[in-house]
Amino acid sequence: MKLKHLLLSMLFMFTLFGNVATANEHAGATVFKTQAELVAEEKATYKEKSITGLIVSFFHTTGLDAIINPKEGIKNGQGVEMSLFAQSWGRVIMFLIIFVLFYLAIAKGFEPLLLLPIAFGGLLANIPIADMSAPGHMLGIIYSMGIQNEFFPLLIFMGVGAMTDFGPLLANPKTALLGGAAQFGIFGSLVGAAALSQYTDMVDFTLKQCSAISIIGGADGPTSIFIASALAPEMLGAIAVAAYSYMALVPVIQPPIMKALTTKEERQIVMKTTRKVNKLEKLIFPIVVIMMIALVLPDAAPLMGSFAFGNFAKESGVVDRLSNEMQNSLINVVTIFLGFGVGMTLQADKFLVAETLGIMVIGLLAFSAGTAAGVLMARVMNKFSKEPINPLIGAAGVSAVPMAARVASKVGSDEKPGNILLMHAMGPNVAGVIGSAVAAGVLLSIFK
Repeated sequence: MKLKHLLLSMLFMFTLFGNVATANEHAGATVFKTQAELVAEEKATYKEKSITGLIVSFFHTTGLDAIINPKEGIKNGQGVEMSLFAQSWGRVIMFLIIFVLFYLAIAKGFEPLLLLPIAFGGLLANIPIADMSAPGHMLGIIYSMGIQNEFFPLLIFMGVGAMTDFGPLLANPKTALLGGAAQFGIFGSLVGAAALSQYTDMVDFTLKQCSAISIIGGADGPTSIFIASALAPEMLGAIAVAAYSYMALVPVIQPPIMKALTTKEERQIVMKTTRKVNKLEKLIFPIVVIMMIALVLPDAAPLMGSFAFGNFAKESGVVDRLSNEMQNSLINVVTIFLGFGVGMTLQADKFLVAETLGIMVIGLLAFSAGTAAGVLMARVMNKFSKEPINPLIGAAGVSAVPMAARVASKVGSDEKPGNILLMHAMGPNVAGVIGSAVAAGVLLSIFK
């Protein structure tokens, strides 16, 4: 024990002396002013003020003054000059929008895990004078650390992969067609946004911006952020808020569409229990997906690679600690940073533009079109399938996991009590995640 204590003491001393030596080196590289020079400098620059003058000076440093008395030439954290409206009423409007997001997240439970940090990041980003979104400041560091380089969405996908079960998809592979059909919302909205920009004066989106907006149709938040960061970072805030808002509104938006496109008899169809998928199948599947991506669509490799690794780690059964961390601690921490980073883009001069309304409208139409396409594809498949297929599970082809599958199951059980469609709906739901990642890869490849 004495020897152990002696060794620990020596190690501590060496560490202490090393830190002191390093500090001395840094001090040697920095030129410090003498106390006399500091006093002289203060006397030359500081002007004595009365109590009233101090109060007035203090008021000019407050955010209230910055909002009430906007000035020409004021720049945001990114060095872009802000309009007088953005400095004053724009900030007030953004505060109101952010409070609405707080209400939806807390009172209504709309995607609170991400909507709440996004809204709080937006609140911080709109504080005047502080410039928290500037490089080197809190939000600026978070943005450059994981949003600008698209790293945070990949970590989110890793966690989602670790929480995903491919069993329902492997047990009934034809349901993958429903996940593919739901991607019509993505490519349909891409064409629609491009047509509106070209043939009308309503919006003026570039092709890259149209591509970034279209991913909202898949109701996939991380993929939307990933694509927006790569193709249209100036629209990241609006796209992220729209994507997560529509994910949260799945129980509101989808049921009317599902009921309008199906008959009561179709909604009451009871599907047979699928076969049990063995472990080897689940273990091989993510590797097969990655190999196909490697050969056919390498641009989708970042998203699908993260997703497949998370799932492969879980299904291997030998790295439960890693799998549990990805499902819990990692995804929770990254969600906080992702929310703050996206919230940074909710600044008045970026969000309060005509294009934001266009993004919200196109996103809603895209999501609705994806839902409709999945339901219609399920109806077609049901006509030719030996085993009955309830068309409601087609709505789960969007990437909102597992909300879309739960909604499909709930609507089915409402129509016929005891009819549980959840596991059947998880097949197209998981396929939708893969489909949106593949669609993202296709869009990225277009601009290479």
